[in-house]
Amino acid sequence: MDKPAPASHDVHPLVSKRWSPLAFDPARPVDDATMASLLEAARWAPSSYNGQPWVYIVGRKQEAASHARVLGCLVEANRRWAKDAPALMIGVARQSFAHNGKPNRHAAHDVGAASAWLTVQAESMGLRVHQMAGIDAEACREKLAIPEGYEALTGIAVGYAGTMGQLPEDLRQRERGERMRKPQSEFVYDGVFGGAAGWVKKG
Repeated sequence: MDKPAPASHDVHPLVSKRWSPLAFDPARPVDDATMASLLEAARWAPSSYNGQPWVYIVGRKQEAASHARVLGCLVEANRRWAKDAPALMIGVARQSFAHNGKPNRHAAHDVGAASAWLTVQAESMGLRVHQMAGIDAEACREKLAIPEGYEALTGIAVGYAGTMGQLPEDLRQRERGERMRKPQSEFVYDGVFGGAAGWVKKG
C-alpha cells in the first residue's frame, strides 16, 4: 500500500512516498548489506560539532533474542504491529560532547537527523520505516544495558511492506487514514516569531 503525501509544493519523490506503515512483511528479512547501508546513511548525517551523538541498538528477526529484547522496549500499542517488522532499533543519544564533556543540548535533534537520513535511504531501497515515540525508556536502559550519560529516545521499525490483511481491524482503519499536515503558514514566520510571510501558501 502506498500513501503519497498530498504535498502543496514540489518535493523529491522519496519525500512524497515516505510514510509510517503498520504492516511489515515478517517473512522478508533485512540482510546485512542493506542494514549496513541504512546505518551508513545515518553515520553521515550532520551534527553539532560533528559530535555524532547517536547510537542504534538493533534487533533483527535473524537474531531472535535481540529482536525480542528490542520489541520488549516498546509500549504495548506499538508491540501489536511492530512484532512483524524484521528489524527493530532503539535510537539512543549521548547526552554530553565527547570532546569536552559538556552537556549537548542538541543531541536529540542530531539523533533525529540521523534517523531521518536512515529513513530516506530506506525509502530509496524499497523499504519502509516507522519511527516511534512509544518506548519505555527504563525498560530500554535495563534490557539493552544503556549506560548513564545516554538516553533512549526513539523506536524504529524497518522492513518491507506487508499487507492490510495481517492487521486487526482497528489498525487497518488507522492504516487507511488520510495523511494530513499543518500548512506552512502555521509554522513558517518571516523575520520574527509570528511574523506572516507573504510568500508562504496559506492552504
